[in-house]
Amino acid sequence: MTAAPASRQAGLFNVANLLTMARLVLVPGFVLLMLVDGGHDPVWRAFAWAAFAVAMITDLFDGELARRYDLVTDFGKIADPIADKAIMGAALVCLSALGDLPWWVTGVILFRELGITLMRFWVIRHGVIPASRGGKLKTLTQGVAVGMYILVLTGWLASLRWWIMAAAVILTVVTGLDYVRQAIVLRRQGMARDRERAAR
Repeated sequence: MTAAPASRQAGLFNVANLLTMARLVLVPGFVLLMLVDGGHDPVWRAFAWAAFAVAMITDLFDGELARRYDLVTDFGKIADPIADKAIMGAALVCLSALGDLPWWVTGVILFRELGITLMRFWVIRHGVIPASRGGKLKTLTQGVAVGMYILVLTGWLASLRWWIMAAAVILTVVTGLDYVRQAIVLRRQGMARDRERAAR
């Protein structure tokens, strides 16, 4: 009688994790590019935008590759959201420090991102809160808006990026409140199930 073959365990250095690691490595490089020459040189800002764009693009692919090709690892589960928030947080803080973006915008976005992450851990024993369409749209809008602020733009493009950032902030708040609602419902359902099991 032969034993059933063990399921394949994805190694640490698979393509999905390497993309995540690349995003983490890009963060300090991006910050340096943003701050060269006082942070207002259009050429260096264009290089910073390129680093930010690469990070955003790899974010689209690493999770999809991990799920499609069974490359999900514990490292990836932890490092992927950290890399996402690190590059976005670094961009927002740099823009606010350089005076290009109001600090309250950075505060609202970072508070929401960190708060939702902590809230996911708060309810994880009761279930997982899936990413909603609104959440994905929020991420896309944030990426476009921040990318436009990284570039030195003038004229109508500078006005356009203001409106896109305003939409990103609204989506950030609205989707954040929706995730809070989902978390409360999920926790209540989980606690009700726990009480039912305890009563048996």
